[in-house]
Amino acid sequence: MELFDQYLRKINYLRFSVTDRCDLRCVYCMKEKMTFLPKKEILTLEEIERLCENFIDLGVTKIRLTGGEPLVRQNIIDLIRKLNLKKSVSNLKEITLTTNGTLLSDYASDLKKNGIERINVSLDTVNNKKYNQITRFGNLSKVINGIENAIKNNIKVKINTVAIKKFNENELINLIEWTNSKKIDITFIEVMPMEETDIPRYLQFIPLDKVFNKINKIYNFKLSTHKTGGPAKYYESEKLSNRIGFITPLSNNFCANCNRVRISATGRMYMCLGQNDYVDFRKFLRNDFSNEYIKEKIKFALKIKPERHDFTIKNNSKNYMKRFMNVTGG
Repeated sequence: MELFDQYLRKINYLRFSVTDRCDLRCVYCMKEKMTFLPKKEILTLEEIERLCENFIDLGVTKIRLTGGEPLVRQNIIDLIRKLNLKKSVSNLKEITLTTNGTLLSDYASDLKKNGIERINVSLDTVNNKKYNQITRFGNLSKVINGIENAIKNNIKVKINTVAIKKFNENELINLIEWTNSKKIDITFIEVMPMEETDIPRYLQFIPLDKVFNKINKIYNFKLSTHKTGGPAKYYESEKLSNRIGFITPLSNNFCANCNRVRISATGRMYMCLGQNDYVDFRKFLRNDFSNEYIKEKIKFALKIKPERHDFTIKNNSKNYMKRFMNVTGG
C-alpha cells in the first residue's frame, strides 16, 4: 500500500517527536525559561508504537525520531527496538533520529544494536564559547565525544547546522573543514519562522543562496545525486571528501517534492511544518478507536495537506508558526 496526498505526492516519511523536553535551550529553538507539557499529555511509548504501526501499514518506509531531544525520553531504546523488529515484517526500511549529541556517548552502542544505522546531530559551532552561548549551557566536548563514539559504533553521522546571522555565518567554512576531517557530511539549514524565542527571527535569518555563492567560490561545488529522503540538496567538491547539503525552506522551498508529515509528542499530526493545521490522534488512541478508524483519519489528514508552506521572515512580522521548534523537531 502507498500513501498520497491531494497533490499526488507520495508520503513515505514520518517524523515523530517523542518528547518536547530537551537538555539544552538553543536560542533559535526555545526560550531560556521554558514551560514543558505535563507528562500525562505526552503519548506513551505504546501509543507512539501503535501510531507508527498504522503509518507503516499505509506505506511509510522511513521513521525519524525527534524531540525535543529524543534520547532524554525514558526507555527510548525499547521503542527503537520494537520498531526495528518491524523492518523484517513490514514496509519499514529505516529508523533514524535527530539528536543534539549530548547523550550519544551513553547511547551509541544501544542505538546501533537496535537498528539505527545513521543519525543527524544538531551542531551550530565548534567553538567552545559560542557553543555554550547558543545552547545556553551546553558542553561541546561532550557532544564531540558522543559523535566520535557513534562513528566508532559504525553509525553514519551527519551534522545539521542552522546558519545564524552574526553568530556562525563566518564559521561555516570552518564547519565544512571540521566535518571533512571527520569524513562526515554536513547540512546547512535556514532559520525558520517558528514561535518567537528571546531573539526575533528576522535578526537570525540568513538566506542560504548567499551562503552558497560565498563558499562556492572556494569549493567549486558540483550537484550530487546523493539523496537521504529529506529535503536537502547535496553538493560535492574535489577539495572535500564529504558532501555539503542545503535546506532552504524560505529562499528556495522544496514543497513540490514533500514526502513527509510530522507527529508531535502529544499526538498532533502536522501535515506541513509551515502551517498551523493539525489532526489530533491522541484522542483516538486514548478512546478505543480501532486501527481501521485511525488509518482513515491519516488518509483524511493527507487530503488536507497544503500544497506548500507559508514561511516569511520580516521585521516586526507576526506571520510565524504558533509552536516552538521542540514541538515537531524542525
